[in-house]
Amino acid sequence: MNWISNVVRPKIRSFLRREVPENLWIKCPETGQLVFHKEVEANQFVIPGSNYHMRMSATARMKSMFDGETWLDIALPEVAVDPLKFRDERRYTDRLKDARAKTDLKDAIKLGLGKLDGLPVTIAVQDFDFMGGSLGMAAGEAVIKGVETAVQKGTPFIMFAASGGARMQEGILSLMQLPRTTVAVQMLRESKKPYIVVLTNPTTGGVTASYAMLGDVHIAEPGALVGFAGPRVIEQTIREKLPEGFQRAEYLKDHGMVDMVVHRHDLRATLARLCRVLTKSPPLTAREPAPVGTAVAETMPAAAGA
Repeated sequence: MNWISNVVRPKIRSFLRREVPENLWIKCPETGQLVFHKEVEANQFVIPGSNYHMRMSATARMKSMFDGETWLDIALPEVAVDPLKFRDERRYTDRLKDARAKTDLKDAIKLGLGKLDGLPVTIAVQDFDFMGGSLGMAAGEAVIKGVETAVQKGTPFIMFAASGGARMQEGILSLMQLPRTTVAVQMLRESKKPYIVVLTNPTTGGVTASYAMLGDVHIAEPGALVGFAGPRVIEQTIREKLPEGFQRAEYLKDHGMVDMVVHRHDLRATLARLCRVLTKSPPLTAREPAPVGTAVAETMPAAAGA
């Protein structure tokens, strides 16, 4: 009897037990609704019932934007890894290693050059999963590199912003990226190339105080938190209750801080239309279509450093 209880029964249970993946279900932060991960992924990471916009990875974002889900990666400039030899509970270098393993990115911003509705564009995507999308030297250099590529290739520059602010592990070197990226945006403006910013949830701190609010057009995703300091900090400072929906995309649109709030399903078409209007390009129907199966690399020059 002991043999049956201790050996046979556990073997039968282990044979019948199925391993359930950890990310099989996604819980909506607003309603608590449980949805299959594959269903949310197929819906561009928007919860079907509540329309809550989940965060997207940089790679997933680019796939949703570029024609045929193909683009040329733009290599990021090399920077000092840990200039201040910073350490709190852990070493900064260890945190970077974990973030790179988690996101498969070199730093918080990914750059790509490709076509959006047949029109060449340069896109930069800030990934919040990489240390909260914080702005450090590498991210600052990425923004500048993206702007330089847009100027060289003569394309619009689209920035998807998502950040908790400056990267404290780099101190003043991180804060210096605010004026550096501002100068880069001015260079883009002097070249008369469109600069479109898409504000995603959340976009706060030094990013909001620099390149995220310097676009020719500002688009926000529904419900995105956009501001410099957080609502709780502001309430504690002014000792007053903030209005309902303060610093959310819809509130900012009503008060003139953003130009439009666009659902993720309509974002690609909206960006394509804006790029065509701002570059005075003819509609796609009036242009000769590219041959079927033509690769991105065959229809535009390779990006510098790609």
